[in-house]
Amino acid sequence: MDLPVMPPVKPMLAKSVAKIPPGMQYEAKWDGFRAIVFRDGAEVELGSRTGKPLTRYFPELVAALRERVPSRCVLDGEIVIAREGRLDFDALTERIHPADSRVRQLAERTPAWFVAFDLLALDDESVLDVALADRRTLLARALAGVTPPVHLAPATTDAERAGRWFEQYEGAGLDGVIAKPLTLPYLQNERAMFKIKHERTADVVVAGYRFHKSGPVVGSLLLGLYDDRGTLQHVGVSAAFAMKRREELIGELEPLRMADAAGHPWAAWTEESAHEGARLPGAPSRWSGKKDLSWVPLRPERVAEVAYDHMENGARFRHTARFRRWRADRTPRSCTYAQLEEPVGYDLAEVFGRGE
Repeated sequence: MDLPVMPPVKPMLAKSVAKIPPGMQYEAKWDGFRAIVFRDGAEVELGSRTGKPLTRYFPELVAALRERVPSRCVLDGEIVIAREGRLDFDALTERIHPADSRVRQLAERTPAWFVAFDLLALDDESVLDVALADRRTLLARALAGVTPPVHLAPATTDAERAGRWFEQYEGAGLDGVIAKPLTLPYLQNERAMFKIKHERTADVVVAGYRFHKSGPVVGSLLLGLYDDRGTLQHVGVSAAFAMKRREELIGELEPLRMADAAGHPWAAWTEESAHEGARLPGAPSRWSGKKDLSWVPLRPERVAEVAYDHMENGARFRHTARFRRWRADRTPRSCTYAQLEEPVGYDLAEVFGRGE
């Protein structure tokens, strides 16, 4: 492979802002695996956000990209999987599997898409220093008439339309809007773009915590919600605290600390079979590797308000929740899934220009 931009490439990133800024190019924020595509003739490589190769996990995309994108190019985009008109991140994570036979089986069962939203090189020219607006024109021209599973990400310079996308696209599993300055060159590994994500709040039960890697202070709070059967399900963690606050939390939670997990709703967390019928902390995962998943059980009596962006499959927080405050006025049993907002359904087909 001999391209004007060679792997590894660390993609340009975005920083969070509260509102959609004016005067920019706007795109949906895709919920998948960020990927840089390198194609030089028959050679195709997929690089992850960290620079590690993704190529072996998506053989169907390699074949599709070889057929559908220019013979010499470098593209920035997102690998996603859709089911029933909605993105499915859980299905995507299943694709990162060590067994080649399993990868190929899943490639047939849950084929992935590549959504291209930026261009880094074309033919023998690097366009890293070209303004975004011009890169977008080149990208649209290079992918004119492209067919699934390769897609050109919709883009607009109309802030009002971007606002409608922000409201509608969540129903298809997307998690916000990206705003890009029109004169922006491609700045590797820099937070030069802006992301606007949904934020909601929920009252959750704090049922345990993990220690911080630095020592005996709180690293993350383990959060739960009661389902309609009255079972406390583990829905995620809250982990962003200043060091002083981590120390304070140890004292605040000490009266709730249990000697062991006996009698706790998640007492069976070490049993692999228990994870099949319930959401418990410490679920087996190839992502966790040899990471210590042990935790300190708390009597599930304390309620906290947390902020979250959206739920994954209606069962858990997709990202780490942000702690807002204790809710002494709420009872743990009142912390149920029923309080969560469900976005109005929206079909991905509409996202790709077959609607607005």
